[in-house]
Amino acid sequence: MPKTRTLTLAVLLALSPAFSQTPAQPAEAKLAALRSVSIDHGTITSVERDPTATRTIIKLTLNPAKGSNILVEVWLPDAEKWNNRFLGLGNGGAAGKINPAGLSSMSAAGYAVVTTDMGTAPNPDSGIGNPEVWKDFGYRATHLMTVVGKQLVRAHYGRGPEFSYFSGGSTGGQQALQEAQRYPEDYDGIAGAVAAHCRTPLHAYFLWNDQILKQCPITPAQDATLIAAANEFMAAREKVPLAAGKFVSDPRCTKEDIQAVITLARKKDSTLTDTHAAALTKLFDGPRHAVTGERLFNGIPLGSSILAAHGHLYLFQWVFGKDKKVEDINFGADIDTYTAKLAPYLNAVNPDLSAFAARGGKLIMTLGTADSVVPYHASIDYYERVIERAGSLEKAQSSFQFYVVPGLAHGGGPGINQPPNLLEAVRTWRESQPSTPPTSLLGRHVEKDKPAATFEMPLYPYPAQTGWDASTKTFKPVEGKHLGVDRIAERFLPAAAE
Repeated sequence: MPKTRTLTLAVLLALSPAFSQTPAQPAEAKLAALRSVSIDHGTITSVERDPTATRTIIKLTLNPAKGSNILVEVWLPDAEKWNNRFLGLGNGGAAGKINPAGLSSMSAAGYAVVTTDMGTAPNPDSGIGNPEVWKDFGYRATHLMTVVGKQLVRAHYGRGPEFSYFSGGSTGGQQALQEAQRYPEDYDGIAGAVAAHCRTPLHAYFLWNDQILKQCPITPAQDATLIAAANEFMAAREKVPLAAGKFVSDPRCTKEDIQAVITLARKKDSTLTDTHAAALTKLFDGPRHAVTGERLFNGIPLGSSILAAHGHLYLFQWVFGKDKKVEDINFGADIDTYTAKLAPYLNAVNPDLSAFAARGGKLIMTLGTADSVVPYHASIDYYERVIERAGSLEKAQSSFQFYVVPGLAHGGGPGINQPPNLLEAVRTWRESQPSTPPTSLLGRHVEKDKPAATFEMPLYPYPAQTGWDASTKTFKPVEGKHLGVDRIAERFLPAAAE
């Protein structure tokens, strides 16, 4: 009888509203616990259960300094869906917003994922005269989103991630390299696609092109003619037959090559005048310091779009304000001022990756040969500096691989327009084969509305290139040359500053 009474009491207690444990209550308790997490120099503004998927979405604002306002979102799949991996996602352009598509897809794939607006909301004007925004955009926002993201992962799952990765392209590539250089402990593996890591020289290139094109405009038809002329002229140098005349796999060239391409284009298009020829010579050569002649950046790659290679001048407004016309910014004292103010925060060009390598970090970076928005030259220059700092190519490649992708533009392109999945590659390298770097990655060319790739091509780590074995009709790696581009002058690549 006492035993029966005890069981009955237990049932009654379980059914009582005060003691019931409905599914909603534990979920709400978890949300409340996340809302109560204390964030250094920040505020959690929203913790919500996504009603359409099994995940929790957390929104935060970080204010590490007066004048800094960084937005962050962390998307956490339910515990049973989590793959025990943490993923930081990069941004694009001047940032200033958060892309929910990347957060959604990667959290659905099982990652605890975080991203940031890089502190530039609501638009790039937020950086005018504001060094705190320069720091946020350059490096600070990405690091802080990583710190707070991992904090919330621990709070939500009761443990930290087994591995942490970062993936980004363009500006996201700048973020990727900054993380490897400044904060080697943040990530185990980093994927930096079409990386805009040499930031202030890159925007000097945009300004150089912008000023020239304002004085001597190029039409879309002329741009197409110049691309076709470059493809035709460089065809004899192609190591893979399918590229010949269609795209340029290796645009590294001489001044004589540039003049030959201009001459060929003028034969094809009589609207290209002597004035155009002079302008094109400067565009293909690239910006130099007006007083010293030092190299600021290389020129527009042969076989890429001239019309895509200008604009993006907000960095100059950050330094000089909106009142100064872009055509009045000179490549002497003004470029010196611009470099001194922004380069120590924005550039990710430190070749010393020893701390990242020492903890087993793996990094893969790519650039496309048809990309005139973020040309390959500065990344070749940087990677050569990494090799020199590491002591050998083999030592550099043990933790950092660089792939120059034939015919890839800044999205799409006439050659490889579906580049390899770098996150998958770097994760496999870090987790499954840490002592064996990838020997190749696979790129594809896909035509719109066609289900299968037109062609597939293995890509080999720099300086190797893709060649062709005519006897077996298969691709093969062939030896490629080192450097082959003008080096950016050291003073335009000053040491990083906090």
